[in-house]
Amino acid sequence: MNVVAFFISMGLFVFGMWLMGTAPEAAAFQAPLFFGGIVSVAVSLAIPFHLLGRSDGV
Repeated sequence: MNVVAFFISMGLFVFGMWLMGTAPEAAAFQAPLFFGGIVSVAVSLAIPFHLLGRSDGV
């Protein structure tokens, strides 16, 4: 479960960074692309923070 969550989180993080990086070069929809990148990175950080829980067993 942890490995699957890691790959999903890493994929969302990289995709979000790509979206934020390509938004300034886009001819249209710059703001939605950038906002989508922010949301993707936020979700990629929320998965390990909230869904996987603490690793020390508490």
